Amino acid sequence: MIKSLEQLKRLLSNDIGIDLGTANTLVYLHGKGIVINEPSVVALNTKTGRVVAVGKDAKQMLGRTPGHIVAVRPLVDGVISDFEVTQEMITYLINKAQKENKKLIGPRVVVGVPSGITNVETRAVRDATKNAGASEVHIVEEPMAAAIGIRLPINEPLGSMIIDIGGGTTDIAVISLGGVVRAKNLRIAGDKLNNDIISYVRSEFKILIGEKTAEQIKINIGAILPSDAPLEASIKGRDLISGLPREVVITDSDIREAISQSIDTLIEGVKEVLETTPPEILSDVMHRGIYLTGGGALIQGLAEIIAEYTKIPVHIAPDPLTTVCRGTGIILENIDNFRDVLIANEDELPPKK
Repeated sequence: MIKSLEQLKRLLSNDIGIDLGTANTLVYLHGKGIVINEPSVVALNTKTGRVVAVGKDAKQMLGRTPGHIVAVRPLVDGVISDFEVTQEMITYLINKAQKENKKLIGPRVVVGVPSGITNVETRAVRDATKNAGASEVHIVEEPMAAAIGIRLPINEPLGSMIIDIGGGTTDIAVISLGGVVRAKNLRIAGDKLNNDIISYVRSEFKILIGEKTAEQIKINIGAILPSDAPLEASIKGRDLISGLPREVVITDSDIREAISQSIDTLIEGVKEVLETTPPEILSDVMHRGIYLTGGGALIQGLAEIIAEYTKIPVHIAPDPLTTVCRGTGIILENIDNFRDVLIANEDELPPKK
C-alpha cells in the first residue's frame, strides 16, 4: 500500500548517488551499490562537436589524439569548468547506471561536491544534473558525505575530523552535530602531485613526461617516508635537449623531493584547521583520531607523517576511494534523516524577512 507521494516517487524513479570528482566519477545505484567508477574525462570531436568517448575509453585517448579529437577534463579542482561537456558526462553516467532498470520518472540524485563551493558553482552542478535527466537533485559537501560513508557519528555532539584528498582538491573538515564546524579547501591533491613530478623530472633529468606516466610513478613508487629497500621505476619520455626518446630510472627519494613542498602545504592546512577548532571538539578529535579518505590516502607514509606533525592518531578509511560515493548512497537510503547535511537549494530557502 502506497502511503505517500514520496513512496510513489521512489517506486517510479531510481535513486542515484554521484561522487563528481576531478579525476574519477563514481556512481551509486540504490539496491545495487557502486555500479560505475570511471575517469572524469570526455573525448570530443571538434569538427562535429559530438562526444566520441566518456570515462575509461576517453582517458586512453589523453595525449594520443589526432588534431580534431580533444580529450578534456570538464571538472577542474572539483568544480565545473565546461558546463555542456559535464552535462554530457553526467547524462552518459546516469543512462549507463540505470540501463537495465529505467523507470517512469527521472532519477533522484545526490551529488558530492568540494567544501567551500560557491553558490554559482552549486547552481552549475544542480543545473547540469537536472538537464541530464534527474527529477530531483540534492547536493552534499564531500567531507560530510565521506564521514557518512565511513559511518562516523556526524549527528551526535561529538567532534570528528576528516581529510578527503581527491584529484583536484583536499577537503579538511571538523564535523559535529550534522554540520561543518571548521573547514579548509586546498588545491593540493593528486593532480598537483602529478604536476610536481612532471616539473621535477623536467628540471632534474631534462625529460618531458606526460600526466599519465607521472600518475603511474606516484602510485608505484610514491612514498613520503624512506623505506628499508629503495623503490625505483624506469620512465620513458622525450629528451628536452636532443628531442629524442630517452629512458631513465627514478627512485622513491626523487618522488619525495618532488612532492615535499605540496605535502608541507597540506600539513600546514591541517594544522590551521586544528588551531581554530573549539577546545571541546579538539579534545574529541585527539581521542578519536583523524580519518583520511580519498585516493591520496593511499600514498605510503602520508598518515604517519600527519600523525607525527599533529600528535593525533590518523586512521585510513577502509576503501578510501569510494567513501564519498558510499556516503551519497547512505543519504539516499534515508534522506529524511540527512536533510540538514544537504546544501539548501536557493529555490527551497524560506524568503528573507
